[in-house]
Amino acid sequence: MSRLIRSFSFALNGLRICVLKGANFKIHLFCLAMAVMLGIILGISITEWLVVSLCIGFVLSMEMLNTAIEQLCDVVHKEIHPAIKSIKDIAAGAVLLSAIVAAVCGGFIFLPKIISFTQSI
Repeated sequence: MSRLIRSFSFALNGLRICVLKGANFKIHLFCLAMAVMLGIILGISITEWLVVSLCIGFVLSMEMLNTAIEQLCDVVHKEIHPAIKSIKDIAAGAVLLSAIVAAVCGGFIFLPKIISFTQSI
């Protein structure tokens, strides 16, 4: 049982590191807060909450993986190296792609509700 608790402790520490030190992670957390507030205000359905939650989890997870890859690359090769740059760029591209997909999903969910809400005012 203590192994399981230690595993969770390590995982929570990784999350804490990203929250405290990750500038981009903080931007994603801000977007998370905005999506949740908008979802509450607009009264999105359970299915829509599921999609929003999966998108949020996906983007935050990708950002954490990107951070881990960048830190590993910095340990492996401290100087600027073309292969390391490529690896970091690919990891950053994965985060960007996940954020674009999340934004598209958010648009499908939120835009019709925002339009309807503003027309009713």
